[in-house]
Amino acid sequence: MQSPADILSDIWTSAGGDKAALERVRLTGEEPQIPSSFRVAVAGQTTIAAAGLAAAEIWRQRSGQTQDVSVDIRHAVAECRSERYLRLDDKPPPPAWDAIAGVYRTGDNRFVRCHTNFPHHRDAVCNVIGCEPERDKVQAALMQWKGEDFETAAYAAGGVVALMRTYDEWSALPQAHALAGLPLISIEKIGEAPPKPWPKGDRPLAGLRVLDLSRVIAGPVAGRTLAAHGADVLLVSGPELPAIPWLTIDTGRGKLTTFIELKSEAGRAQMRALLKDADIFSQGYRPRALAALGFAPEEAARINPGIVYVTLSAYGHAGPWAERRGFDSLVQTTTGFNHAEGQAAGLEGPKELPAQMLDHATGYLMAFGAMMAKARQAREGGSWLVRVSLAQTGRWLWNLGRLDGGLNSPDLTGEAVNEAFIAPAPSGFGTLAAVRHSALLSTTPAQWSRPAMPLGSHPPQWPVRS
Repeated sequence: MQSPADILSDIWTSAGGDKAALERVRLTGEEPQIPSSFRVAVAGQTTIAAAGLAAAEIWRQRSGQTQDVSVDIRHAVAECRSERYLRLDDKPPPPAWDAIAGVYRTGDNRFVRCHTNFPHHRDAVCNVIGCEPERDKVQAALMQWKGEDFETAAYAAGGVVALMRTYDEWSALPQAHALAGLPLISIEKIGEAPPKPWPKGDRPLAGLRVLDLSRVIAGPVAGRTLAAHGADVLLVSGPELPAIPWLTIDTGRGKLTTFIELKSEAGRAQMRALLKDADIFSQGYRPRALAALGFAPEEAARINPGIVYVTLSAYGHAGPWAERRGFDSLVQTTTGFNHAEGQAAGLEGPKELPAQMLDHATGYLMAFGAMMAKARQAREGGSWLVRVSLAQTGRWLWNLGRLDGGLNSPDLTGEAVNEAFIAPAPSGFGTLAAVRHSALLSTTPAQWSRPAMPLGSHPPQWPVRS
């Protein structure tokens, strides 16, 4: 089984990182930290360390100064469950799930998981099976369905559901074969452009402008990480788009936030103006959705030669499921994690991982990829496309191996996290107690210099560079 240092080395060198930089990283602590048969703690620690090291290397590129990076495994796990430990005016989070979200049995004795936190996804499920949004009625209706038929019909209707598959069942699908040919993070040059000089600043990403078009966890975590190292991150949302308020608060730390209506020509013009002056465009929508509005990667590179365009998908950018919607919990279900974890726990049905680790690890890999591509842009020019997916991160996590007895690990309590890793912060919502960033840089410590604010709090414009 690979050590955390070897896992980090693989991530780092696969994206073109200089092997000598790894000597300045310290990974502390032991696994497991939370109950799982998978190496979730190491997945969090190594992806956070990769992003921290990328920031340190950018600082070296900008200033000539090297610095040390250290990541404690327990702190990393806490940050990968930051939404659980967040407190607003001393209050804990509300229930994370909609009333009918979760696992159901189907008529052919399979299990399906429904993700219904957004009203249009809940409506799609209820329309397909023809029932009220009440848990017992949904269960009764699903006894008339075969699991895979329901999965197919719900997707066709705009819903997001997943059939629980074994790892072998998943591995036999064309989509799994498509992923097997892709790297963990894809970084490719998509256009010519001169190198952009680094702006002035006293932090690794100071003066860099990041457009963040993402929701829920993975994409927003990427933006939060870039903000922690000094980037000006502008979160673009729409007044009509559904959001999960608690996640908006947790991942909004360090960001500006504005509303733009991309379905209007005026809104698209605003977006083009912002994009023209951006350094990084980070998005978590399905590729065709933004392409239809004029913001495909190639179009972004035409508007702003030298852009780094970062894109997140659920199931990967190649294969028959490339356009399929998905969330961490669904990808866990369909790719074999829930079945395997359930088996390890002696359960008949699914068991979730003890963190949204596909989301969080993918978010840190997004930030890492964005920084590695930006460093290349500054050295050699070009426009760059970075692609990550929840399913590919899942494939990587699976291949890290399993922990015998890992499910017997005690869970990480709020009290333990609170004492070690929580800091108070003002916000536009009230006083937050939130997990600090776990990558500790010796010269340019990570910090969020802007408070989390309600969506749409700022005008659609960039702050003036110092």
